Amino acid sequence: MTVEPVSVADVVSRLRAAGCVFAEDEAELILGTADGPAQVASMVERRASGLPLEHVLGWAEFHGLRVAVDSGVFVPRRRTEFLVHQALAAADASRPLVVVDLCCGSGALGAALAAALPGAELHAADIEPAAVRCARRNVAPFGGRVYEGDLFAALPAGLRGRIDILTANVPYVPSDEVGLLPAEAREHEPLVALDGGSDGLDIMRRVALAAPDWLAPGGVLLTETSERQVPGALAAVSAGGLRARLVTSDELYANVVTGVRE
Repeated sequence: MTVEPVSVADVVSRLRAAGCVFAEDEAELILGTADGPAQVASMVERRASGLPLEHVLGWAEFHGLRVAVDSGVFVPRRRTEFLVHQALAAADASRPLVVVDLCCGSGALGAALAAALPGAELHAADIEPAAVRCARRNVAPFGGRVYEGDLFAALPAGLRGRIDILTANVPYVPSDEVGLLPAEAREHEPLVALDGGSDGLDIMRRVALAAPDWLAPGGVLLTETSERQVPGALAAVSAGGLRARLVTSDELYANVVTGVRE
């Protein structure tokens, strides 16, 4: 049976009825990604059921890259591009750098940094197997390697004391607030990528305490946090023995805490 072509108007109408605020933009993305009317219909149905748009498309736009995002993998947020900007600002691009992306999810941060830093030695790690599989696809074009495991325990011992740029977009939602997240995140992204413990800073503290042993002299740790967690995040980075600093973006509503090993 022949499947009739699907019009933009039909897709927009279906998405609007499902409550998609940016139905026109989403319709264009779906129609531009789908391979034929049958796939359009399937993608629209999945989106209307509440699946994140990026999981429906199978990719997300991040820092100028099209990053693969598989179902069940944390979706990179646009505000996290600010973390990439800060990492690049801190990078000494005159020499090859060692870049590590902890809690890498899809590997978007590592891929973005490697794309902007030719010759960088890229490593990434995540505890979630689905994320590791996805990240490997995204960092492969840059020669990156991805490891499965818990934070630094996943990394090769040979990286100790060599890391120039360490990004750690750790989970920072307090445990008792995970249930308040939008359904797209709460129901379709892994809990381990969202839940940061009682005050949302448990994972950040672990990273900050261990980071000095892994950073090269002058190496920098960069991590994202919420506005109300800034004091605790700065204290955690300082407690690890790093020189802590806060950088913010009002436009992206982003807060990045950095820590430099002296």
